[in-house]
Amino acid sequence: MKKLAMIDLDGTLFDTNEVNYYAYKESLNEKGFDLEYEHYKNECNGRYYKVFLPDIVNNDEEVMEYVHKRKKELYEKYLDKAIVNEHLFNILESIKDKYYLALVTTASKKNTYDILKYFKKVELFDLILTHDDIEKPKPDPEGFKKALDYFKIDAKDAIVFEDSNVGIEAAKKVGATIFKIENF
Repeated sequence: MKKLAMIDLDGTLFDTNEVNYYAYKESLNEKGFDLEYEHYKNECNGRYYKVFLPDIVNNDEEVMEYVHKRKKELYEKYLDKAIVNEHLFNILESIKDKYYLALVTTASKKNTYDILKYFKKVELFDLILTHDDIEKPKPDPEGFKKALDYFKIDAKDAIVFEDSNVGIEAAKKVGATIFKIENF
């Protein structure tokens, strides 16, 4: 009987700091706002846009939604700046016979498929859950619970690969074993 490996995207499978940063920066610049890399890295990366964008755009809902939509359009333009976690992909390939592989990310469906197609990794996964598939983003465990339910697997038979504190918090809530990704 197979077990389940649930894997985050940004910061875990790929370092997308610069991809997201440049896409957000360009979209913000179009509306007259700027974004410094250190601020993005420390305050925004890995967080839901409705959490960090209001402070940058002075709580202007219309600008925030424009920036978010435009960022998704620009994302593909900067995919050459992504860094692949080759070690983790090698591990996933080696466990695929014993584990279902579920990608569970707060990234949009469009951006998730853009990067997976760019690096030819879509077919590796048995299930892909994005922000578009859930109502409550991490640290809520909804995405991980959906993956467990989809495969009818108990949390004791599941592992999670995560990099962010909110992702780790969500994984703890479902009771899966957690592997923290750092410094790849």
